[in-house]
Amino acid sequence: MIADDDEKWLADDIAAVKQNAFYMQRAIDSNNLKDALKFSAQMLSELRTSKLSPHKYYELYMRVFNELGTLEIFFKEETGRGCSIAELYELVQHAGNILPRLYLLCTIGSVYIKSKDVTTTDILKDLVEMCRAVQHPLRGLFLRSYLAQVTRDKLPSIGSELAGDGDAQMNALEFVLQNFTEMNKLWVRMQHQGSSREKEKREKERNELRDLVGKNLHVLSQLEGVDLGIYRDTVLPRILEQVVNCKDELAQCYLMDCIIQVFPDDFHLQTLDVLLGACPQLQPSVDIKTVLSGLMERLSNYAASSVEALPNFLQVEAFSKFNYAIGKVVEAQVDLPAAGSVTLYLFLLNFTLHVYSDRLDYVDQVLGSCVTQLAATGKLCDDKAAKQIVAFLSAPLEKYNNVVTILKLTNYPRVMEYLDHETNKAMTIIIVQSVLKNNTHIATADEVDALFELAKGLIKDFDGTIDNEIDEEDFQEEQNFVARLVHKLYSDDPEEMSKIIFTVRKHILTGGPKRLPLTIPPLVFSALKLIRRLRGGDENPFGDDASATPKRILQLLSETVEALSDVSAPDLALRLYLQCAQAANDCELETVTYEFFTKAYLLYEEEISDSKAQVTALRLIIGTLQRMRIFNVENRDILTHKATGYSARLLRKPDQCRAVYECAHLFWTDECEKLKDGERVVLCLKRAQRIADTVQKMTNASRGTSSTGSVALYVELLNKYLYFLEKGNTEVTGDTIKSLAELIRSETKKVESGAESFINSTLRYIEFQRQQDGGMSEKYEKIKMEWFE
Repeated sequence: MIADDDEKWLADDIAAVKQNAFYMQRAIDSNNLKDALKFSAQMLSELRTSKLSPHKYYELYMRVFNELGTLEIFFKEETGRGCSIAELYELVQHAGNILPRLYLLCTIGSVYIKSKDVTTTDILKDLVEMCRAVQHPLRGLFLRSYLAQVTRDKLPSIGSELAGDGDAQMNALEFVLQNFTEMNKLWVRMQHQGSSREKEKREKERNELRDLVGKNLHVLSQLEGVDLGIYRDTVLPRILEQVVNCKDELAQCYLMDCIIQVFPDDFHLQTLDVLLGACPQLQPSVDIKTVLSGLMERLSNYAASSVEALPNFLQVEAFSKFNYAIGKVVEAQVDLPAAGSVTLYLFLLNFTLHVYSDRLDYVDQVLGSCVTQLAATGKLCDDKAAKQIVAFLSAPLEKYNNVVTILKLTNYPRVMEYLDHETNKAMTIIIVQSVLKNNTHIATADEVDALFELAKGLIKDFDGTIDNEIDEEDFQEEQNFVARLVHKLYSDDPEEMSKIIFTVRKHILTGGPKRLPLTIPPLVFSALKLIRRLRGGDENPFGDDASATPKRILQLLSETVEALSDVSAPDLALRLYLQCAQAANDCELETVTYEFFTKAYLLYEEEISDSKAQVTALRLIIGTLQRMRIFNVENRDILTHKATGYSARLLRKPDQCRAVYECAHLFWTDECEKLKDGERVVLCLKRAQRIADTVQKMTNASRGTSSTGSVALYVELLNKYLYFLEKGNTEVTGDTIKSLAELIRSETKKVESGAESFINSTLRYIEFQRQQDGGMSEKYEKIKMEWFE
């Protein structure tokens, strides 16, 4: 209903304006000055309405404004026809109502100034003083806006045709400042018009009119003669006085932003202490973050665009002033939430990173200031504040793209302490991803220690909590980041690399039973790479107290892998023991190698009970033991005997058979003549064949016929015999192979076997070798089988 009334009133007022404008134009066309003034005053009287909302009043004002342009041209033409401009100036003051009278005065006043018949100062002073007569907020605001508009091109401003002397410039400056002050007062008073229930609506309407006030500041920035000195001594103090004293949230926020945007960057830099000094005096409800961020962003862009400006930032101590001002704002606004204070320091940090990127002490000082503020808050439970902290910590990371640089900031980890568990982990992942993405070289134990202190959210349980409820896939991904991080750590100095490994171990072992199976393997393999670098050197090239010796590192690994046995990961521990045994063998450390095998055997006997896991573990043991060259006869016999014993005690007979024939490789090593025992090889193969016979009998007893499984075991054994025949084992005879082949042939006649493809491939291979030239064909000629007859 109110909106409909508004439209009706506006339509009526516009109709009246059009009607009076028509008669005014007709009077102008007939050069009738008296009627032109009469109808223009009646047209302007429509602006006296109090019924319209500010938005609708603005529409009416623009209609009148367009018509006044025609009237101004008419006044100029009248002066050209001999009419005295002074008399016109006096004549318009006879208008009956104050508002039309002042609009007409402003119109003729602009013509009077341009005629140069009187000093600009006198007219400006007269107009700005007489406009005080209208104190209605809305009508007064638009009247002064009109005054500013018609006199804008009459001031001695940059690019104006009316350049003046020093006094004229100062008087013009005073005119704009005075008009700005009065307009701001009227604008602020608008909030008190009407009932308190409509306050929100009035604030919205006021916000729509803010540019009317802000245009004055733009005019000030364009005035000729407003140099740094005048701006510092006159303009800025007068503006800030009005901003602070108006005590209005909307006005303060908008005008501070206007100051920042319209005046030159160098002015801001040279008057930074004055501008920042006003910030703590603003109303607590003012969004000071927006004000300060706008100022810092403006100055950051200024520094980036002009290399010559950088010394000025150091000269005026911009960082110190911003840091002090933000501290004062936080201190003054006691109700400022944690997210708000962190955001302020985030803006300061971004400013510092842009302008003082080489001053790590400044960056660390900002971090320290944030810590001081957070100390009163404790752990952040506010999601918004936590996100701001993540952005705060990410800023230097994105700027430097080097975690090593971040590690030099002593307050960086102190800020992270205020994050909750989940947010801390998220921030840690960002840090680790930065290392991986930028291929950051972390080469000292001290840096590694500092990095892992930062990454403790991923490495160990946080504040006694356990990640039982975390998604398993997410947990695996998190620990994968840790593993990749461990592999990135490297130093060319073996001694330093050894210290790195010891440091990583210290942190990794705090991870708890869920993490250790995922984090110990990369540590072990990183240490094994170091051992291989050291292999072939002196026993201790760094002195008796050095940590970078293969023996000492292997002892460390033995203790480390042992931790896996305590967290129910025996399969993984056994694999790592065997890897370490291989490294010890390469370093010719027999005692250490034997110790690793002993630990692996104990794990196999005491911890691995699943039959499939036993088969896999036993194959790993046999494969690793076969490559050992360091053992003396006694130690090798002990370990070999144990392995063959384990093979015979597997649960399933086929697994026994395969494990036993694989043990044959333990008695034959190509590279060492001392480790070639053909007789024991054949004994293992015959023992395996007996087990295969047992499998056949058991199958026949249960099914009444031969099985594919037993035939496949025979074929596998046949291939083992052929392998050792080719290797030159004289104990492997043609008769032995022939008898096994005949056994296979007879078994395949009893039942269709799925092993036929395997058999045919083996037979083709034998035939192929018999047809080769040289010693290999001679070996295969010993094999006489009916298949080839």
